[in-house]
Amino acid sequence: MSRTASDHLHQLIHSLTPAEKRHFKLFASRHTEDNKYVQLFDSIASQKKYDEKFILEKFKKESFIKRFSIAKARLYHSILRSLDIFNSSSSLDAELKRELHFAEILYKKSLYDQCAKVLTSAKKYASKYERNSLLLEIYQWEKKLIEKDNYSGKTQQDINRFLEEDKLIAERIKNFSDYWNIKSRLFMILNKSGKARTKEELQNFKQIIDNTLLKAESEALSVETKYLYHHIYSAYFFGTGDYNKCCEHLQKNIELIENNKHIFEEEPNIYFSVLTNLIYISSQLKKYNEAFSCLKKLRLVPREFDISKNEDLQIKLFSSSFSIEITLYNTLGDFEKAMELIPHIEEGLEKFSGKINKLREAYFYSSMGVACFGAEKYSTALRWVNKILNDREIEEHQDIHCFAKIFSLIIQIELKQKDMLPHTFKSTHRYLSKRKRVYKFESVMLRFVEQLMKGKTTTSEKNNYGKLFSELEPLENDAFEQPVFEFFDFTSWAKSKAENWYFRQIVEEKAK
Repeated sequence: MSRTASDHLHQLIHSLTPAEKRHFKLFASRHTEDNKYVQLFDSIASQKKYDEKFILEKFKKESFIKRFSIAKARLYHSILRSLDIFNSSSSLDAELKRELHFAEILYKKSLYDQCAKVLTSAKKYASKYERNSLLLEIYQWEKKLIEKDNYSGKTQQDINRFLEEDKLIAERIKNFSDYWNIKSRLFMILNKSGKARTKEELQNFKQIIDNTLLKAESEALSVETKYLYHHIYSAYFFGTGDYNKCCEHLQKNIELIENNKHIFEEEPNIYFSVLTNLIYISSQLKKYNEAFSCLKKLRLVPREFDISKNEDLQIKLFSSSFSIEITLYNTLGDFEKAMELIPHIEEGLEKFSGKINKLREAYFYSSMGVACFGAEKYSTALRWVNKILNDREIEEHQDIHCFAKIFSLIIQIELKQKDMLPHTFKSTHRYLSKRKRVYKFESVMLRFVEQLMKGKTTTSEKNNYGKLFSELEPLENDAFEQPVFEFFDFTSWAKSKAENWYFRQIVEEKAK
């Protein structure tokens, strides 16, 4: 067993808003024998880092300290009960569950007519908002109501109606679960290995997508499942490099969400995630007006949805909006505007430290590194890239880690760090070979750097960069090689060195 004291209670207390803390103290004053739990709560709340030894010493004279693990568990569950009451009307699901509890209370008091009235109201909203699992619970209570009178006044048609409703809801739930399973299998590949870069990887995508469920949108039985249908296909076409079709499905989902806002109003993260993806794909297709139009919609999300009390949504909005905006400016070669975003991104990363997933962090580091590179702040760019390379948790996301390895070589070339280059080259070559990630692009870049280290580019540097450009240009349009160019425009960099232009000038011209 681990000897490290669990800090789950500390994490829970520090997640509370000031209003939730006040509510807990009022709740605790009514539901505990004394105020010792409130004192324990305050002591733990005052600690930036959980120190159980300090707590044990402070309360050593209190009886609860003898069974401290039980005291912590009671306080933990007391906080959860308080939060349950405080947030009882915070969402439609919470309100519907409360109505079901009311129905249960009325039923047990034999107030059957009142119970039926509550269930009818709950059923209306559950149907409108497609809360299918809650509909099943409502149906169960309706069945209890007809059973308690031995089916008095009911016909075979009434019983058949229950059967049909059960079958329909069960089918919708299974339909959603099947689509969710397909989506999750697809995204596991995308998140771990990135886009398809070999025929074998392409086949892995096709095996997941080649499912009879996905032959037609009409087979998706609810609005949320229709969303999953387009979500799956947009991810599939992204993974296989068909951005035009990816864009079509993203636009379909924007229309679906905007036409069914009542279904998605409690999950604005879905809306801004689709907007974020559409901005990125539009920028890759050079549809910049559409990209900035979607960015404007993204910025309006906090006005349209109340996310002030939902830290998870705040994190997702921060991650989505800043990530896509800096990427967009990098694509346009407007590195000054990209650089202006970096302090805001750093502030967000600090504010939500430990709550943003490692892959998202890595993309931020990557984008900030590219922005600094474009602004010729090479040392700063290398600092951001090293954050990717030095994080073991990020290493499992192979695409971003492979990019960082190659990009660090490019930065060291610009910094003229000839002493460091051989070590970085050897480390990069070993990493890529071990993970079987040496594709055409990586081979071209490694060969060029190797020649550079041997001094074979000194006599005609422009010609050698020109040769590198001619080798990279066709790869940029190769479906299997293209993914790496989305992290950084290696082709424009080679061209800028060959033609003695500023990197930003080449990128700006390319974006027109």
